[in-house]
Amino acid sequence: MSTPYPFTAIVGQDDLRLGLLLNAVSPAVGGVLVRGEKGTAKSTAVRALAALMPEVSVVPGCRFSCDPAAPDPACPDGPHEDASGVSRPARTVELPVGASEDRLVGALDIERALAEGVKAFEPGLLADAHRGILYVDEVNLLHDHLVDLLLDAAAMGASYVEREGVSVRHAARFLLVGTMNPEEGELRPQLLDRFGLTVEVAASRETDQRVEVVRRRLAYEDDPAGFAARWASEEAELRERITAARALLPEVVLGDKALRQIAATCAAFEVDGMRADIVMARTATALAAWAGRTGVLAEDVRQAALLALPHRRRRNPFDAPGLDEDKLDDTLEQNGGGDDEPEPDGPGDGGGDGGGGGLPPQGDGPGTPPPPADGADDTPGQGGSEQSGPGAPVPGQGGEQQPVRAGEPFRTKMLSVPGLGEGAAGRRSRARTEHGRTTGARRPEGALTKLHLAATVLAAAPHQRARGRCGRGLVVRRDDLRQATREGREGNLVLFVVDASGSMAARQRMGAVKGAVLSLLMDAYQRRDKVGLITFRGREAELALPPTSSVDAAAARLESLPTGGRTPVAAGLLKAHDVLRVERLRDPSRRALLVVVTDGRATGGPEPVALAARAARLHAAEGVASVVVDCETGPVRLGLAADLARDLGGTAVTLDELRAESIAGLVKDIRGAGPGNGDRRAA
Repeated sequence: MSTPYPFTAIVGQDDLRLGLLLNAVSPAVGGVLVRGEKGTAKSTAVRALAALMPEVSVVPGCRFSCDPAAPDPACPDGPHEDASGVSRPARTVELPVGASEDRLVGALDIERALAEGVKAFEPGLLADAHRGILYVDEVNLLHDHLVDLLLDAAAMGASYVEREGVSVRHAARFLLVGTMNPEEGELRPQLLDRFGLTVEVAASRETDQRVEVVRRRLAYEDDPAGFAARWASEEAELRERITAARALLPEVVLGDKALRQIAATCAAFEVDGMRADIVMARTATALAAWAGRTGVLAEDVRQAALLALPHRRRRNPFDAPGLDEDKLDDTLEQNGGGDDEPEPDGPGDGGGDGGGGGLPPQGDGPGTPPPPADGADDTPGQGGSEQSGPGAPVPGQGGEQQPVRAGEPFRTKMLSVPGLGEGAAGRRSRARTEHGRTTGARRPEGALTKLHLAATVLAAAPHQRARGRCGRGLVVRRDDLRQATREGREGNLVLFVVDASGSMAARQRMGAVKGAVLSLLMDAYQRRDKVGLITFRGREAELALPPTSSVDAAAARLESLPTGGRTPVAAGLLKAHDVLRVERLRDPSRRALLVVVTDGRATGGPEPVALAARAARLHAAEGVASVVVDCETGPVRLGLAADLARDLGGTAVTLDELRAESIAGLVKDIRGAGPGNGDRRAA
């Protein structure tokens, strides 16, 4: 087994280390979600935490890690009466993003069922993680069906398996730790709320600190065991402090003043439900124990809010996580102080950071300076302000207008790709998937991935006498095996082609257009799509955002989108054709939905309307599902967007119709190219 990187050797990242340590002190806090860019020691810190966790006492031979002092009466391996315990290290179980449902929750032991004729349960990762750490790297990329199972287990502290004739319930209480890079897409709100704490991490911009990170990493890679030995004393000290804080935790008193501050803070930031209040209370208590105190102070409440509330206050997917610290301080001050009782001597005495949390010194190595101050806010899209970076105004373009703010987003009707796909799991179009409702069985093509038990037994049953069967077992041959066919939903590539020309430049009109696109982006976020953004104006089209899972990035580019110039519709469609061609090579199973947002008034160059029609017919010839959002307004309408939709072989829908109840059937009207596929505008 490889030697893990020592937890105490991690440079900086104080919030990350504090969040993990608080969960080690009090697992009831509910886990931690670590958000940050790649290469910021997220996975290193989580894996290093396991070495600091106290050992657990388990019943020998129990596959579900029952505590001998309080065994689970419903344990499938029980009953455990008067069982003696053995100690073992706490486990860190990693859940791969591509894991199957059977691997997570367990399933019928097919081998024993067929060979011995008995129903036997094979435990999954949830059983392995009981009383330990369940670590999900890239948790935001986890398939929806696995997210649902995690939600159930985290909420109930148990896993229930009802499938293939097996009915099993076992305890599944674990410390849930997830890491994610927000650039690759956000996390479903339901799972986001299940994490007790969240921390944001970023690479230091301080030269000395970066030098020390590299120095330690190279030393570890040259001699992992020797490097770990040099940090053994710091690791032992931190392990003892965790043990002491756990012992002190039951004695910590959460007074009425601190409790009132917690409730007032959650109310002030308008978080949903009561889970935030409970998590804040547990976190503040753990902070006090970590500092060696038996009373919760106002600083503990403040630190608990900074860790427990940022991911809960998001009102829509594009709100940046974080808290207004001035508002937090005002709320705490208005509701009085915490229970300011004297601090007893203990492992936390002598200051520290993070609300009395503190962290062990970084050993005898070079001193590590404090993390740099937060940089300037890079959030684009404050209406009328100058922006930099992709999608920003480009000086020198004639007729350009400053970006305008998007209108209020709304719930849109679902648009989907017709037919049955085989793409990545999602929530938009019908598809053959590994997970979903079983629709039948077939002979496997290649390796068997999902056994259809009933169909397999039916195929083998007529041959048992000829095969000389005796006893309970079923004689099964390779030809008897049947693969289950399932139907679910897939995520698509939704490619937006947005008209940013002068004809769209009226502020009220462009604000409404941006609001509609933002609404469609929110829908794409909820349906687990990849998105891309192309804009066209002046003389050319620009790929403002290559296809990505980060819908937030698309929203940011949209907000900073300037307008002005002519309307090169053909350039936008040709750029979309190139993007889709490349994406088909990269991910051939992911089907595309082209969303063109324009009034259809092609201008610039010779015969711009005819050129746009020819570009549109390229998409129709390749069967690309498309919809044109018609932005034309006013008493006189030319209907050019509808003509463009006809050339695309898709559907035209106005901004008003996009949200109207009358187009509930629009999703069924989108078609690819083919004879007779013209404009199918909803009535």
